[in-house]
Amino acid sequence: MDQNQTIQGTEFGSLRISVVTNSGFTPISNAKVQIASSGEPDLVIEELITDISGNTISTNLQAPPLEYSMTPSENQPYSEYNIKVFANEYDDEIVTNIQIFSGQQAVQQVRLSPSLPSPVYSPTVIPGHTLWEFYPPKIAESEIKDTNSSGEIVLSRVVVPETIVVHDGVPSDNTAKDYYVPYLDYIKNVASCEIYTTWPEETIKANILAIMSFTLNRVYTEWYRNKGYDFTITSSTAFDHKWTYNKTIYDKISQIADNLYGSFISRPNVKQPILTQYCDGKRVSCPNWMTQWGSKTLGDDGLSAIQILRYYYGNEIYINTAEIISGIPASYPGYNLNIGSTGEPVITIQEQLNRIAKNYPALPTINVDGIYGSNTQEAVKSFQEIFNLSPSGIVDYPTWYKISQIYVGVTKIGENI
Repeated sequence: MDQNQTIQGTEFGSLRISVVTNSGFTPISNAKVQIASSGEPDLVIEELITDISGNTISTNLQAPPLEYSMTPSENQPYSEYNIKVFANEYDDEIVTNIQIFSGQQAVQQVRLSPSLPSPVYSPTVIPGHTLWEFYPPKIAESEIKDTNSSGEIVLSRVVVPETIVVHDGVPSDNTAKDYYVPYLDYIKNVASCEIYTTWPEETIKANILAIMSFTLNRVYTEWYRNKGYDFTITSSTAFDHKWTYNKTIYDKISQIADNLYGSFISRPNVKQPILTQYCDGKRVSCPNWMTQWGSKTLGDDGLSAIQILRYYYGNEIYINTAEIISGIPASYPGYNLNIGSTGEPVITIQEQLNRIAKNYPALPTINVDGIYGSNTQEAVKSFQEIFNLSPSGIVDYPTWYKISQIYVGVTKIGENI
């Protein structure tokens, strides 16, 4: 059934579940996944089995009308579902309140831990979306941080970090847990918490760029570390962005974020990424900041992402790109790799795919010869299908960095075995 198909006025979104070990880089096959509506958690409506790459097929689930997410409304714009995951030799895992939007593909990753004699079950509860539930509004800060203060340490240039350390609470909460999250996963998580995946593509781009720029300002200025904390950013909307452990990610948001990897917003003659603050623009007003609902209206009117951002932050801003993406073995060569490509970049991709194949046996192994032939193309296409990228068989910008990310992950796991 098509994601947008309706039956007697009912609309559908879709959900795919990815089941991995708690390291995040080894798939678990033959796991059983039960799906139930959050309103009737004991009534299983679908049961799925993961494949050799730890993925289930996409299944269609009922969702509220698309129009509910297009304007502020008293009607909840998403339906909510629970899943329970079972696998031999692993403890069961439950995730509740997964949000499904009409016409949108959602992906829920589930990490399983090896079985313990007396397991302690602690379901993952996904809280309400920030545009639906009320969260504390952002406490205003200066857009550009003074980096000349005594004792202040800043980076010499803008670097996209390998991981973000997220403090899951307000800065002063010593009981809150810190999570080490890959940078791009953090961005996708925040965007999935703070904007609706049903919105226009250029609106989503504008909001993701704002999230990236804000985050890289925190990284560049070492904002919290200079205050004596051991984390990069918090999950508090009053201080930073909403981030939710194990949040459902949406294909549309994920693909846009992949294409913007390394980007941020700059002003002329200002080295640091600007602290792009924003609010919803309906329940909370924020003059001189971007509003999320306002950006949606501008996207509806056909404005591009940079036009939307300039509308709020001024005509002199521009989209910049970080010089360094930390933790990546080799930078993107600046061009796509396809049939007929040769040289060192092809060797890099072939070597990395072969190493990833040790963890993901659905990937074929290939000769490392520096020639992008049909076998390499098929391996790339298989990788893209497993990791939710467009299966073109071409190593474009998003694919290069996704291969690098997974390669770094599996090699680090290998080092600890």
